[in-house]
Amino acid sequence: MILSLDEHEIKLISCIEVVLMRRGNVNYNLVLAKLDSLYDCKIRDCYDKPEYLKTVLREVYREDYDSIIKEIRLELGELDTEEIGDFMNLLLK
Repeated sequence: MILSLDEHEIKLISCIEVVLMRRGNVNYNLVLAKLDSLYDCKIRDCYDKPEYLKTVLREVYREDYDSIIKEIRLELGELDTEEIGDFMNLLLK
């Protein structure tokens, strides 16, 4: 069964992917590969499991992790609703 993502999820996932792609295809593809190998998931699946994304982003980007999160927040702009804010706060913890 394929579950559809709601509008907030789609916007958040799109922002995350845009920011990661801007940082380079090598690391973006590494994030995808690690999510798949460690958790059998994709970035879109991380909306329900932000700890997966957090773990992989910290591992791939190391000292750039905080700047990645800030860039995602900037990309979200006015889309940063309470629901998305909660997701982002989980990544910051």
